[in-house]
Amino acid sequence: MSQDVKTGKTLSPATPWTDRGVPGIHVPDEQQTLKATFTEPTIECPECHALVTRTAMSFNAYVCPQCDEHLRMKARDRLNWFFDQVQAELGQEFAAKDPLGFVDSKPYPERMAEAQKKTGETEALVVMQGLLKGIPLLACAFEFDFMGGSMGTVVGDRFVQAAERAIELNQPLVCFAASGGARMQEGMLSLMQMARTSAAIQKMKDAGLPYLVVLTHPVYGGVTASLAMLGDVHLAEPKAMIGFAGKRVIEQTVREKLEEPFQRAEYLLDHGVIDQIVHRHALRDTVYRIVAKLMNLP
Repeated sequence: MSQDVKTGKTLSPATPWTDRGVPGIHVPDEQQTLKATFTEPTIECPECHALVTRTAMSFNAYVCPQCDEHLRMKARDRLNWFFDQVQAELGQEFAAKDPLGFVDSKPYPERMAEAQKKTGETEALVVMQGLLKGIPLLACAFEFDFMGGSMGTVVGDRFVQAAERAIELNQPLVCFAASGGARMQEGMLSLMQMARTSAAIQKMKDAGLPYLVVLTHPVYGGVTASLAMLGDVHLAEPKAMIGFAGKRVIEQTVREKLEEPFQRAEYLLDHGVIDQIVHRHALRDTVYRIVAKLMNLP
């Protein structure tokens, strides 16, 4: 004697096969609705809300493959993507102190420790030396996730060191700017970095070496008022927000609603503030051509 696999009824050996149920797969009710799942972490595009795997986004230089939106890149990822070969990293010997004993909702050293744990970086600026299509140069990039990419004394130290090394090696310097401005926890010391970095850039100009700035999203405050606007050539990524004071602060001052694309890269290009808007996929080739031209290389 056996049981029908479909009805569960007892069958005798004499039951013809035409009366026997066809075996199937039982699916519980809660599993009836199938949902797509990803086997690795995904990133949601802030513009079109498409979900893209982190690997796919990384291979596409963090540009959304669905809508072409430029997502923020980490400083180290950007420099590793920018260089064909990284030869050295500069400025790791500099470490931030707490000269003012600054405390807001938490002590400054505690904020620094949290930022270092969050980003894996020791400061908001990463400086590397390497090759771009055979041309040796130095490049620095701001890590916006490190306290808003704010410029403190260590950021100034690293930038000045990069400029001095560029002069020593007779190489150009490229800066990928992304910052909220000077770091309030260091007070006047952070504001002095505007003068220090500007003086270092002037030394590069006196030496006849190119200094290129790539403005990414966003660039504000003391960084805009110094090193981000003193380049020989200013490039920007599409839709990057660039300014000194924030849009809401300006609206409150002039008592007027400022519509898009105010402070966007496209607006600044129309008003002669920047030289060119470059898609991230074309950025390496564009920087290479400009540097080769300015350095009088074949």
